[in-house]
Amino acid sequence: MATTTTYVGKAATDRISDDNNIAPTTLEAGNVDGHRKLVAPPLVVAMSPEQRFEAEKRLRRKIDTRLLPMIILMYIMNYLDRNNIAAVRLAGLQDELNLSSVQYQTTVSILFVGYVLMQIPSNLFLNKTGKPAVYLPCCMIIWGIISGATGAVHNFAGLVTCRFFLGFIEAAYFPGCLFYLSAWYTRKELGLRTAVLYSGSLISGAFGGLITAGITSNMNGTHGLRAWRWVFILEGIITVIFAFSAFFVLPNFPRTTTWLTEEERQLAVYRLQEDVGEDDWVSAENQTFFHGLKLALMDIKTWVLMVLLLSIVSSSSVTNFFPTVVKTLGYPNIQTLLLTAPPYVLAVITTYTNAWHADRTGERFWHIVLPLCVAVFAFILAAATTSTAPRYVAMMLMVPGIYTGYVVALTWISNSLPRPPAKRAAALAFINAISNTSSIYASYMYPQPKTGQPNLTIPLSVDCATAALAIIMTVIMRIILGRLNRKLARGEHVEGAINTVPGVGAANGFRFLV
Repeated sequence: MATTTTYVGKAATDRISDDNNIAPTTLEAGNVDGHRKLVAPPLVVAMSPEQRFEAEKRLRRKIDTRLLPMIILMYIMNYLDRNNIAAVRLAGLQDELNLSSVQYQTTVSILFVGYVLMQIPSNLFLNKTGKPAVYLPCCMIIWGIISGATGAVHNFAGLVTCRFFLGFIEAAYFPGCLFYLSAWYTRKELGLRTAVLYSGSLISGAFGGLITAGITSNMNGTHGLRAWRWVFILEGIITVIFAFSAFFVLPNFPRTTTWLTEEERQLAVYRLQEDVGEDDWVSAENQTFFHGLKLALMDIKTWVLMVLLLSIVSSSSVTNFFPTVVKTLGYPNIQTLLLTAPPYVLAVITTYTNAWHADRTGERFWHIVLPLCVAVFAFILAAATTSTAPRYVAMMLMVPGIYTGYVVALTWISNSLPRPPAKRAAALAFINAISNTSSIYASYMYPQPKTGQPNLTIPLSVDCATAALAIIMTVIMRIILGRLNRKLARGEHVEGAINTVPGVGAANGFRFLV
């Protein structure tokens, strides 16, 4: 009989939620019909419910303060270094290097080839070492150097080479951070923190155009260099500076962070055990490179989530060429770059709000579907009209529509595939890697003529269709999780879940968030 974990014992208490503050749950030792029970560590057992409540608040505040601001800054630079290729096209890159439309599209596409190849090995390596505070900043230093070196290229071959290796190294960051956050926060805390992380990309989208506009206006021709070269050089330097500071700020995993007190360490570890009834990252010796990947690939939820995220990321390909899309409004280059900012600012607001509400309610389905419905409407509007005002309204809605639900969908991966950590790390990397393959082919959907306005009807229609497919996959995922939760409520065994003993605590056991 398979050994599973159960929530039983006279000391077990119900969870009390107040803006993601979790009151204590103590579990007794022993076995009930082969079901393993968690045992709270001594310093946690010694806490009263009120003390435990306050201790968790202090711990979350401490980790939030050290972790979240730095990973936002790191992701801002990650996204700027990756996507500045769209802005620098308007700053003279395509003209100076004499790139054809297909060659320019290849420079955008090739980054995602390296990005896809490295994600799974990188996340499995991160899980094996347990040292994200060392690994992620090291990767950041390397990609900052590559980004800065891009400002020195003189032909298509050099640009393609830099872009490939930039994607290869940057692949470590985003799936690594998703796994990183899931090693610190419970399932109902994870949505807002994922939104905080992803806000880095939205902020960079908002200010990337502004930065390029400023450099284009003030540094074009400085020391004989065109403005697009200064964009790469300056952003690369800033990336390296942030990376060095990250070494001194970021925590590792709960068991490997030295600046936590022993009480904080025990509480940080146990509250994750308590959330899903199983231990999380313990040591490098307990992690395997391929067992976690095998577990992830054998779970049907991985494949449904993969298609869901693939569809959303395919829809978001419009943002890889957003300055070109906004250019169809007919404004000069500087005004065009400035107009790219407001949709991203709105997306930051809606993403935070939606993720906060999703965490507070524990609901996932509607927090993904409703924003996607807005995206579908925006794509239809943008494709159906050439009038300036309606098309810019569509642009204002399509960016929030895509990313507001995307963040909650990312959280759904860790929520639905929580343990063991090797499986979660592999699933996050696999799903994120496959979803980004869409950016390889999507790059060729958006024409990049050197003169005149591109026809965006076909790419916008494809983005609309993939957003609709994402809605369908969200419905399927909800049906699957609903059936699994009903099985858990009956006390039936569910692979990958923490099962209850029939008739004992079934109402209060683990449930998938739907």
